[in-house]
Amino acid sequence: MNETHRPFFNSLCCWLLGLLLLTSTVSCSQDQKAQLKEALPGGLGKAGGAQPKLDSVYIVKYMSAEPKFKDQIEWAKKFYRERSFRLGWFRNHELVPQAKTLLTVINKAADEGLDPKDYKTKNFDQLFASLEAAQSDSTKRNALEKEIDVALSGTYFNYASDFYRGTVDPRAVKAIDWKVKRNKIKLHKALMTILKERESIYGYYDFEPLHPEYDRLRKALADYREIQRNGGWPTLPAGTRLVPGASSPAVAALSARLLGRDAAAPAPAAAPAVAVANKSASAATTAPAASQYTPELVAAVKDFQQQNGLKPDGIVAGETLRLLNIPVSQRIDQIMLNMERWRWIPKKFEPNYLLVNIPEYTLHVMEENKEVLSMPVIVGKTLNATPVFSDKMEFVVLAPYWNVPYSIIDKELRNKLATDPHGTLDRLDMEVVKGWGAKATPVDPGSINWSGLTEKTWKYTLRRRPGPKNDLGDVKFIFPNSQDIYLHDTPHDQLFNQTKRGFSHGCVRVAEPIKLAEYLLRNKPGWDRTTIMDTIAQGREKYVTLPEKLPVYLVYFTTWVDEAGKVHFRDDIYGHDKALAREYFD
Repeated sequence: MNETHRPFFNSLCCWLLGLLLLTSTVSCSQDQKAQLKEALPGGLGKAGGAQPKLDSVYIVKYMSAEPKFKDQIEWAKKFYRERSFRLGWFRNHELVPQAKTLLTVINKAADEGLDPKDYKTKNFDQLFASLEAAQSDSTKRNALEKEIDVALSGTYFNYASDFYRGTVDPRAVKAIDWKVKRNKIKLHKALMTILKERESIYGYYDFEPLHPEYDRLRKALADYREIQRNGGWPTLPAGTRLVPGASSPAVAALSARLLGRDAAAPAPAAAPAVAVANKSASAATTAPAASQYTPELVAAVKDFQQQNGLKPDGIVAGETLRLLNIPVSQRIDQIMLNMERWRWIPKKFEPNYLLVNIPEYTLHVMEENKEVLSMPVIVGKTLNATPVFSDKMEFVVLAPYWNVPYSIIDKELRNKLATDPHGTLDRLDMEVVKGWGAKATPVDPGSINWSGLTEKTWKYTLRRRPGPKNDLGDVKFIFPNSQDIYLHDTPHDQLFNQTKRGFSHGCVRVAEPIKLAEYLLRNKPGWDRTTIMDTIAQGREKYVTLPEKLPVYLVYFTTWVDEAGKVHFRDDIYGHDKALAREYFD
């Protein structure tokens, strides 16, 4: 090409290329523009400029003006302070996806036994529409972004506080009786996890619960609500009594109650009364199939009894009948109350711990979060309720003394001791001492004014010596606490045959104390079963320190779902459900 024509040719090429690009842009479809808008961080058509920032004055003023946000101000201040007061829910003037997720979760709060209306404090649809309309005005847009950001944070903390920490503060209501160590979840850290600004081992990303036990209850809640929507379950007639192999018109209702309505044929027409003398096995075999108490239904009744803490004998009467007739609405409330209790539990159990569920009358030994041992227990009777709390076990005491509480001295022993102090103590194998442990010295019981004794003037210890009469049996397990509650053996093993075992003065009696002692001392050199039994046989109290302190939880769950998906219910033996219901539902 002639060098003199090259500048003209280059100019022509540039002009044609520019025309081509302009034509392509003009012909671009609206869908393509939308795709481009989504692809760009700030979007097309959005006002530019830096993202606005907040300050503590704005946060406090905004949240103080909204009653439902007031309790969350400290969480919001911590959240924004850690991010140098940058907005949390916006990136380049665009809402992050987690905002939509939060609002979706709140709409489904009823699945958690919570009320969505409690968390719909702000009309976000209206706020989002106002934000969209203000895109051409950066001042209005920035003001709305700040408002929306703090409103979303306040809404999150309001919901997360209830979801992760509970709607009721159990320590503020004495009748609830819950002194288990607190759930110390840091909600501002959880929100940072949700916004993917930090890592966590917990399921905050998906607004998930912290414990699988809670999750199983949540699924049970959905199932029982479905039963309620379908009309609930039938009620069996008062006075019903069914034994395996019998027949009765009540069988149809029982079948519908336990096997589902489809399993129950229509109840047969009432048959003429049959004389008692003619109610033989042969008469039962000729009864209509729909009224026959079949083996399949007997098995279902036994499962029901087992899941409700009853003896699984297959007989429908009395307590079994009462529990069968509890309405589904009451069971739904019970599930919700126990979900609430799981929100109070620390966000993570230690790898190894002991857990006593008081209404279940059972001790669970957990190792690496798996149950390795369980056994029946006896808990306090209603007037001497076993308290609900947590602590750490430190000692196994072999051949223990039983130190008699002053309340028992006052109510049960005072008159006998005043009349015949030496004879009474000899019959009870007891002694009075001054001081503690190896330094304790005997005191003459005749020198004590038992009639005029008061708790303030009582300076000694009345104790029962180790041996077969000792109320603590052969072993005591101590986790020092101000309420003087501990686990121990008992000489009254026959009480473990009862299904309802509220017999103690508050401490917890265990069914297999030697097995428990052997387990707890398994890692302590020289302490095997033989050594334990030999030490007990010597009849001298011996404190053995555990290799490591072991967390102990005394809890109160009246319903739970096992790993097989079976729902268990227990009676509210101390009235704690009733106390919590007054706070939770009102």
